[in-house]
Amino acid sequence: MREQVITREVIANPKTKYGNGPASTRHFITQRLTGAINVLFVGLLVFIVVRLAGHDRAEMVGLIGNGFVGIPLAVLLAIVTVHMRNGMRDTLEDYFSGRTYGLYMMLNTMFCLAVGLVGVVSILKLVFWG
Repeated sequence: MREQVITREVIANPKTKYGNGPASTRHFITQRLTGAINVLFVGLLVFIVVRLAGHDRAEMVGLIGNGFVGIPLAVLLAIVTVHMRNGMRDTLEDYFSGRTYGLYMMLNTMFCLAVGLVGVVSILKLVFWG
C-alpha cells in the first residue's frame, strides 16, 4: 500500500480521515464544556476573593472550611485543571511531535494531576477537618 503524503489539501479534505475523529471530538467538547463551567464558577471565585480581602488566615479557613463554599471550590479546581491540561495539549500539539510530544504530554498530565490532587485534598481537608 502506498503511503499518503500529508499536505494542506489532504488535511482540508474531510474524506481523507486525517487524525482521530472521536478523540478530537471528545477533546473539543471537553474544552468547551470546562470553559463554560469555569465561566459559571467565576462568580464563586470573585465572592471568595472579595470576602477574604484584608482578612487573616483564620477567616480564610473559616470561609473555605464551610462546605457550601469549599466543596464547590474543590470542584472548580478539578475542572480548571482538566481545562488547563487540554489547553496545554493544544499548545504541545502545535510545537512537538512523536516521542517528544508524548513525553511533554505525559509531563503535562502529571503536573495537572499533581496540582489538582494537592489543591482538592487541601480544600477538602479544610472542609472536613478544619
